[in-house]
This record gives sequence, structure tokens and C-alpha cells, in this order.
Amino acid sequence: MKATLIRHDRFNDTFGNLIEMKVWSVPRSEHTPCGVKYSLVYIVCGERVIGYDNERGKGDHKHINGGQESYQFKDVDSLVDDFANDVEAYTRSKYES
Repeated sequence: MKATLIRHDRFNDTFGNLIEMKVWSVPRSEHTPCGVKYSLVYIVCGERVIGYDNERGKGDHKHINGGQESYQFKDVDSLVDDFANDVEAYTRSKYES
């Protein structure tokens, strides 16, 4: 079974920054035990400031302002919510101060 794209959103937020979310259904394996592969990014001025992915060999993790930390994947809805919360926290700190 090949990867099947189950979600793809790409748009600019109210500040003109790019949000792109891609989620695929994939066969379960040691690299993708949940059967989901994902890549969610928030791009500001051409630079990724927030990213969530489960790159092969690294597992579930997120990138925040140049750092990287592990991420506990639960399900796709929670993934999108967690990403949106991090984007909101970033925009609040950068644009509402």
C-alpha cells in the first residue's frame, strides 16, 4: 500500500505568513507505528519557525524557533490543534506585544 494524502492545507495567515499541513495515511511500520506520516510548517519571512513532523529515523518531533523537541502523537485532530496552539502562541508573542 502506498501513502495516501488525507489532508493538505496551504494558506497565508492574517500576517501573510505561510501555513502548510500535509498528512498521509501510510502502512504501519516501526517508523510509522500510528500509520500516519505528517509535516506541518509555519513559515515567516521564508524561515520555518514552527514545524511538526515524523521524519524517518527521528520519530515524532516538533521544531520551535530553531530548537527541536519530541512530540507525543495522539491522533490527527490533536496534531492539528497542538500545531495551531503553537502558531497562535508565536503570533501573539510577535505581533500583539
